[in-house]
Amino acid sequence: MRSRDKIEQVDTSHRKIEVRRSTRRRSTVTAYRDGETLVVLIPASMSRAEEKHWVAEMERKLQRTETKRAAPSRHSDSALMARCAQLSARYLDRTVFPASVRWVPPMRTRWASCTPSDATIRVSERLRDVPAWVLDYVLVHELAHLREAGHNARFWELVRCYPKTERAIGYLEGLSAAAGWGISELDADG
Repeated sequence: MRSRDKIEQVDTSHRKIEVRRSTRRRSTVTAYRDGETLVVLIPASMSRAEEKHWVAEMERKLQRTETKRAAPSRHSDSALMARCAQLSARYLDRTVFPASVRWVPPMRTRWASCTPSDATIRVSERLRDVPAWVLDYVLVHELAHLREAGHNARFWELVRCYPKTERAIGYLEGLSAAAGWGISELDADG
């Protein structure tokens, strides 16, 4: 990076943005993710108002791209099983292993269900098109049922090991409301 180029870091509590102004850049704006940080490259001559507009636009554009990018676990039951193994290792200390995980036709009142007695998990096909982090929440939720059958404090402690739990719950509530499915958080829990 040249000495005349300027880097600004913005932390808006739920997201980190780094704006890099370049004297060599004339008109193009690009963005990419570096870990949890959104890096936006803009011309040095751009005004603060233009910068604000382009940061928001690039954030929306990347979000759309990331949402559309298909999670591998959407393709098959075996891929769902593999994703459960990864999530168990990462968030549940490798202490839960389902006997089977499979996609099922859309459930009327649930996103997924778990039967602890035979360690089976069923995931509604309505979730095939949600962002990967939302599907991961649902899988962690169902995996936690293999340790705690009910929705007690210990169960929620396990589920909240997944860092996007509250965000995913909000996403699912919005999805259900927008589609008119009537799936509430209480209905989605089993």
